[in-house]
Amino acid sequence: MNAPNQPVTVILVSNDGMGKSTVDLQHIAADKYFGLLAAHDLLPAAICFYTDGVRLVCEGSPVLDHLRALEAKGVHLIVCQTCLDHLDLNDKLRVGIVGGMPDIIDAQWRADKVITI
Repeated sequence: MNAPNQPVTVILVSNDGMGKSTVDLQHIAADKYFGLLAAHDLLPAAICFYTDGVRLVCEGSPVLDHLRALEAKGVHLIVCQTCLDHLDLNDKLRVGIVGGMPDIIDAQWRADKVITI
């Protein structure tokens, strides 16, 4: 997790990938981002997935292995229950813990820095 004197960081993920482009390019960028993040020693305290971002923690996601590696290193992966319900993805969840907006808000308030990708 965070080294001493490093800010507590939370990453918010609301897209099925990174940026605004074709789905393929968004997935390529997300794969690179989470792969590099998983290989790094300074890690966020949590990554919160909501709206279309919940697709990245579900079956078929191109970044599942990276997210599993991050979770194994102690990063909390918080997944929005309402979003899973709305997108009918509950049975496809493959990594992370299901929470709600209160959990995401709590993570944000505890953070020194919040990054949205």
